[in-house]
Amino acid sequence: MQAILSVTVPFFALVLCGYLAAWRGVLPEAAIPGLNIYVLFFALPCLLFRFGSSMPFAQLIDPVLIAIYALCALLMVFFTVAATLRRGDAGRGVDMKNAAFGALVATFPNTGFMGVPLLVALFGERAAGPVIGTVLIDLILTSTLCIAIAQPRVPGSAASAEPAGALASVTRSLRAAMTNPLPWAIAIGALSAASGLQFPAPIAQVIKMLADSATPVALFTIGSVLWRAGQHAHTRTPVRDYLPVALFKLAIHPALVLSLGLLARAAGAPVPAFGLTVLVLAAALPSASNVSLLAERYGADNGRIARIIMASTVLAFASFSLLAWTLGASA
Repeated sequence: MQAILSVTVPFFALVLCGYLAAWRGVLPEAAIPGLNIYVLFFALPCLLFRFGSSMPFAQLIDPVLIAIYALCALLMVFFTVAATLRRGDAGRGVDMKNAAFGALVATFPNTGFMGVPLLVALFGERAAGPVIGTVLIDLILTSTLCIAIAQPRVPGSAASAEPAGALASVTRSLRAAMTNPLPWAIAIGALSAASGLQFPAPIAQVIKMLADSATPVALFTIGSVLWRAGQHAHTRTPVRDYLPVALFKLAIHPALVLSLGLLARAAGAPVPAFGLTVLVLAAALPSASNVSLLAERYGADNGRIARIIMASTVLAFASFSLLAWTLGASA
């Protein structure tokens, strides 16, 4: 356990530093979007490119692991929507839009900003392949599905007569996924590895410097984004409306990935033990902090989403560390 904590304590401590810096005003709120842009468009793409270019494509993209994770993502989305959707006018729960965004935070781990560097720190660079596969599924499949569910067509309404219904939501979500630099960084890295082409030394050094900055800046940014999300929350959410979803993320999601992976192996599928371990730990990460920005953009209850993300991040320090120790991870 000491080896696990020697990795997880610094990671979560940097998240706390970002939160405290924003809370105390050392980091101005106006600077937080800039930090986010730096990580998303500069540092993290370089990190993913470096991983993608350093391993064979077969190791980078394992179709069996991707299929297991994708199926679990679908199951988690529909389970969370079913568990949290309001039943009748007087029933507890939330409406469809908020159930969908709750499903997104219950299914979408903070893999890009936290998971890639954390799992690589625990297992070495060989962990990058399975983790990168989860990034692609969450950016393309999970986000698109949840945004489409959040904006269903209503028969007879003006929205149903216009192209801006569920299909338009899917199209917008896919377009956003395609303009996200992370999948492109992975793809360019894979092409670089396959072709053997290398950037000139000065450009390679710039990529290395940006990649080296990704981990600390991304973790610091997570904390500041969490603080900002709380500041922009428009509602006060009862504990019963957000804590169960955080527990879905930290407990049910990894348990589902592990169970499905073991069932697939028992059925004869070539499920590598190491890859499944990485997949389970990726699912055990806290919710992606940027979902709060999506919720705000689409008019969902961003107060509820912010509290789910905060609860999952706080609780994940203990739950993730314990699970990593149970699965035999070593720094």
